[in-house]
Amino acid sequence: MDNRNFLITFFLFLLVPGLAFAQSDRYKLKFAPDLWYNNVDGIRVGARVFGEIEGTFRDGPHRLDAGVWLATNIPELPVSYYLSFTEPVAAISSYGNEGNIQIRSSIRTGYSHHQVSLNKRWQTEFNELKFTEWSLFFSQEKMFDADYRPYPQLWQTDWKSLLGMNMWLSKVFDIGKFDLQASVKQNLVSSASYTVGAVEVKQQIPLGKGFNVRLRGFSGINSSDAAPEYQFGRSYRQPVEWLNNGVTRAQGTLPNTLLDDGLFQIAGGANLRGYTFQDFEELANSQNPLTYNFTMSLNAEVEYPNPVNNLFKQSIIGDFVHLRSYVFGDIGRFYRNNYMQTPGVQSDILNVNSDAGLGFQFSLNIPDYLGKDRGFAIRYEIPFWLSHPNGNENTFKFRNLIGIGAVISL
Repeated sequence: MDNRNFLITFFLFLLVPGLAFAQSDRYKLKFAPDLWYNNVDGIRVGARVFGEIEGTFRDGPHRLDAGVWLATNIPELPVSYYLSFTEPVAAISSYGNEGNIQIRSSIRTGYSHHQVSLNKRWQTEFNELKFTEWSLFFSQEKMFDADYRPYPQLWQTDWKSLLGMNMWLSKVFDIGKFDLQASVKQNLVSSASYTVGAVEVKQQIPLGKGFNVRLRGFSGINSSDAAPEYQFGRSYRQPVEWLNNGVTRAQGTLPNTLLDDGLFQIAGGANLRGYTFQDFEELANSQNPLTYNFTMSLNAEVEYPNPVNNLFKQSIIGDFVHLRSYVFGDIGRFYRNNYMQTPGVQSDILNVNSDAGLGFQFSLNIPDYLGKDRGFAIRYEIPFWLSHPNGNENTFKFRNLIGIGAVISL
C-alpha cells in the first residue's frame, strides 16, 4: 500500500471513533485553523481538532488531538495529517496516577510514523512537579521523501520497527528542582538491528537574589550501524528529534542559509553550542559529516538578575514570560565507530571539546494540566571562547547565534 492510500485508510480508521464520540452531548470537538510553511509544501493550510468529554480538561477518557493539512504547492503527497488518541485504563489509574493506552499516527513532511504506547504516571499527592512516568511503545517509521530534509545525508529511507521505553522522573529536592529522563530503542528489523539509548539529567540550584545555577548532563550511545538520523552531533540534537518541533520539522521554515551559516542552534543532545558553526558548515558542504556513536557532555549556566525580568515578575505575566541572562560553559567528549559506516575507517576518540560565553533567553511557557512545559524559548548567545576553533581562528573571538529551545528548561 503506498503512502497516499495508507494515509486515507489510517486517518479514517482512527477518526471515525472520535466522530462517534462527538454525537454525545458530553463529548466536544474543538476546531482551530492552522497555517505553516516549508519549502516543499509552501503554505500548509489546515485545521486542528481537540476532542474530550466536556469538563474533563484533557484529563478524561477518549482524548483526541488531530490535524489535517493541504499543501498549497501541491507536492507528490499534498495532504498530511497528525492524530493522537488517548484512552485511560481504569485498572491501573487513580487520581494523578493515570495509566493509558495511546495511539499516534502521522504522515507529514516526508515522514511516516505510527505508534502505540502504554503509559503510566505516578504523582506525589497534588504536587504536579513531583512525578514519575514510564512509557513502553512500539512504532513503525519511515522517511520517504528526502526533499523535506535540510540535510538528507543524515537520513535513511528504510522502514524502522522500534520497540522502546521512556522514563521521566521529576523531583524537588532541598537544593532545587531535579529531572531525569532516559530512553532506549531497539530496531527489530533483522537486516538492520541496532540499539539507541540516551540519558539526560538536569538540576537547578537557586542561590538567592536572582542568581541560579543550572546543570545538565547528557550521555547517548548507539550501535555503530544505527541509522544516521540516530547518530549524535556535538552541537545539535539527533536529527530524528528535529521532527518533534514544527520549526525544525522541514526545510524552509527556518531559512536554509541561516542554518548553513551556523547562526541557528537546535538545543539537545550534547549541546556544545559554541560548535554550531563548525557542525553546520560541515553539514552544508559534506556528504559524510562527522557523527558519533557515543557522547557524554555537561552544560552549565549561571543565571544572574536583570532589570527587565524583574519588571515581568511584578506584572500579571510574570508567571509565564521570562527573560534570563546567564554565563554558560559546555564540555563534551565524543566517540565514533566506523565513521558513517565507511569501510576501512578506524574508530577513534576525539579530544575533549568545550566552550564558554554569555547568553540571553526569552521564554513563554503556559504549563498543561500535568505541569509539563508548553511554550517556546528563543536564545541569543555569544560563545566567545572555544577550546578547538577552526583552522587559524582565535580561541577568543566574537561569535553569535540564535538558539531554538531551552538548553536547560527547569
